[in-house]
Amino acid sequence: MANLRQTPLTCSGHTRPVVNLAFSDVTDSGYFLISASKDGKPMLRQGDTGDWIGTFEGHKGAVWGVALNRDATKAASGAADFIAKVWDAVSGEELHSFKHNHIVKSVDFSSSSSLFATASAEKLVRVFDLEKPEADPTVYSGHTSSIKHVMFYRDNTRIISCADDRTLRVWDHISGQEVRKLEFNAPPSSIEISKDGVTLTVAHGRTVSFWDAESMSKIREIPIPTQVNSASLHPDKSMFVCGGEDFKMYKFDYTTGVEIESFKGHFGPVHCVKFSPDGELYASGSEDGTLRLWQTTVGKTYGLWKCVEAVPNMTQENHNNLHEVIAS
Repeated sequence: MANLRQTPLTCSGHTRPVVNLAFSDVTDSGYFLISASKDGKPMLRQGDTGDWIGTFEGHKGAVWGVALNRDATKAASGAADFIAKVWDAVSGEELHSFKHNHIVKSVDFSSSSSLFATASAEKLVRVFDLEKPEADPTVYSGHTSSIKHVMFYRDNTRIISCADDRTLRVWDHISGQEVRKLEFNAPPSSIEISKDGVTLTVAHGRTVSFWDAESMSKIREIPIPTQVNSASLHPDKSMFVCGGEDFKMYKFDYTTGVEIESFKGHFGPVHCVKFSPDGELYASGSEDGTLRLWQTTVGKTYGLWKCVEAVPNMTQENHNNLHEVIAS
């Protein structure tokens, strides 16, 4: 289907820049997508179509970070009102509200959904026990600037954070101690752990680098034509996508580092990108206030994409023999 071109699905609804997004795992009802926006109203959508499901209302400032647990029963958000919230993703009800002393930039659930991590402009990582929400959180200190992202990994025994101090730090969840530190030439703007838990993807400056999540040794480093804000590795590790300040979405071969394609779809810098859990699409959020869904394999029947390839000068007989792929 060489004549087909990428046609993203545009998900409108936010009134300010979209700065963060997260997918659930695949559930019995498909998979889900949550987006964070400076309009203060995180939105939940059906992941494969972008159809709006609901909006979580309660923050009084820009929402910087969002998360969904694996089965999409809980959602979380962190905001400029110094509060992190945990929501019932089915009913939309607020379950917990955790006060901080500065802007909450990032949130994450442990794999069991029993632990909840936050990262803030206080330069601190906190981990709350959602089974004992009134208890004081475990606090991890060491960063010297505002923390941008935090996430659990290694079966929740470790926590990774990155900050404007140009470092990525690994924390032991049990002892609370920093066990590894990576330093970069520019502040890491996004971090992601691969689906198999083996590979760490880091966007920093005009570079996307990949690291062994166990040894923290560098696997490879790929230069990008622009200041890159976010990168995501395909679940099968065949390719990665990234976006940044030049409004473009880039797709690269993971093994060779060769650019596969690039295209401009947004009307502002791209702040966040993420592959869906099945790898069939990737989502992007931008300064232009939209969330867009892009097909990994253009021409495949999936979600809302309708793929019909035009063939010029076709006879009726050839037309009858043509297998058209049409998504309902």
